[in-house]
Amino acid sequence: MRPRVEEVRIQGLGVIDEAVLELSPGFNVVTGETGAGKTMVVTGLGLLFGGRADPSRIRPGADRATVEGTLVIEPGGRVAQQVEDIGGEVEDGELIISRTVSAEGRSRAWLGGRSVPVGTLTYLADDLVAVHGQMDQQRLLQPARQRAALDRYAGNALVKPLRAYAQAYKRHKQVAALLEELTTRARERAQEADMLRFGLEEIEKVDPKAGEDAELRAEEERLSHADALRTAATSAHTALLGDPMEAAGGPHDVVSLLGEARAAVEAVRDFDAQLAGVADRLAEAGYLISDVATDLAAYAESVEADPARLAAVQERRSVLSGLTRKYGEDTTAVLTWAQQAAARLAELEGDDERIGELTREYDELTARLTELAAQLTKVREAAAERFGRAVTEELTALAMPHARVVVQLSQSEEFGPEGRDEVELRMAAHPAAPPLPLNKGASGGELSRVMLAIEVVFAGADPVPTFVFDEVDAGVGGKAAVEIGRRLARLARTAQVIVVTHLPQVAAFADQHLVVEKASDGSVVRSGVVTLNHEGRVRELSRMLAGLEDSELGRAHAEELLGLAAADR
Repeated sequence: MRPRVEEVRIQGLGVIDEAVLELSPGFNVVTGETGAGKTMVVTGLGLLFGGRADPSRIRPGADRATVEGTLVIEPGGRVAQQVEDIGGEVEDGELIISRTVSAEGRSRAWLGGRSVPVGTLTYLADDLVAVHGQMDQQRLLQPARQRAALDRYAGNALVKPLRAYAQAYKRHKQVAALLEELTTRARERAQEADMLRFGLEEIEKVDPKAGEDAELRAEEERLSHADALRTAATSAHTALLGDPMEAAGGPHDVVSLLGEARAAVEAVRDFDAQLAGVADRLAEAGYLISDVATDLAAYAESVEADPARLAAVQERRSVLSGLTRKYGEDTTAVLTWAQQAAARLAELEGDDERIGELTREYDELTARLTELAAQLTKVREAAAERFGRAVTEELTALAMPHARVVVQLSQSEEFGPEGRDEVELRMAAHPAAPPLPLNKGASGGELSRVMLAIEVVFAGADPVPTFVFDEVDAGVGGKAAVEIGRRLARLARTAQVIVVTHLPQVAAFADQHLVVEKASDGSVVRSGVVTLNHEGRVRELSRMLAGLEDSELGRAHAEELLGLAAADR
């Protein structure tokens, strides 16, 4: 589905109090008497797509001008994705764009219900509309646009070499960046290598083991409190089994007391199963206490104060602490740093060899890019020659028989993403004139016709869905005006076209005819927009032809023009 502008609402802009434009997907024409506000329609469209806000355009007495447009776009397409990326909404394939300009000059914009900077509308407009007015012929005057349009005009002949060039260019930039880093940061990289080497040597000298610092911390605690630990174990052992220096089975040790309790219960266990269970648990407790007492005795024997070992442990911990302050929170982290540092050092030490390899690859890629860029230039030159001839032929039919359009290709010193070609459209107004850039080689009216010729030639190759032309027919009439109408109709086969015109020959070719009507009560002038049916078109064309809506001759000529246009479609 091709995007298009479906409806535009304008309030408080110039002489327009309030107007609604319902637009067809094809050729839309806007006519009206001088001063009725036809140009305000183009101004409104310009505002809708990010054009400069001029507070002097606001209707006298109004505090602001408002333009709101409803666009039909492809759900999930490029434009819809751009809108969703900024938080806007597209409902059922319809996008609402709104723009207000206050009398103080403040401008606000909304896209899909979301407030956005006006620049966002300008960015979006690149994929939606091309405005060709007397004062704003921006789009195809941009060099990047001219090259992109020429590339699309060149077609399939350019696709394969451009793809190959793009791949080589991407790698060429990567290699250049790597070489830049390796050569310009040699000193920093050498300093980094020295730091890594020092750290690795320091760690290697200490030779830490994973988890060693935790183990030494526990051992230091044990050695530092050896006497207290041994005393505690001995005291606990005595409490459980009694002092071996005293009579065995003293009345105060745990084992003896448990034995007395068990003996008391065992004597009567046969009389009650519940009490028998208690006797069994007392027996288990006795065995458990005996085992614990044995362990305590063994522990007390093993704990010895060892000042020499304690000093060695403390010294080792101090050395490891020096490493963990620099390289990690513990010895495991220190070893991880050492592993990563060794890998990085190997990379840094291989720089010289890598620089040599990258330099060779860079030279090979440069040669390859030079070859591919030459292929692109050859294809573009052929396309430029065809394009120049086609546009010049169109200009001849548009009452500019002596004008000539050429595409000038020049070579940049540097490789770019699309090659080394710089493309510029130029026009010579007559055979003796040198070709000049479009904005210097043509007047405002001529430039509109040049743009029309270019768009007709580019139709299908430069897929902008909506074209707006203001006074494209300035300074022409008769047969040339018919040819302008015919070409606009041809352009409308592949895009939506909106044209402001004063020529009936152009208006007759439209699919939808809108007229800007002016009303006055003697003090206030108001304008609105009306969509004409067939009878209304005949009256409006008659007015444009003869100055009288009901002139029989004018009406007959109007019907003739409409018939000619219908037959030409």
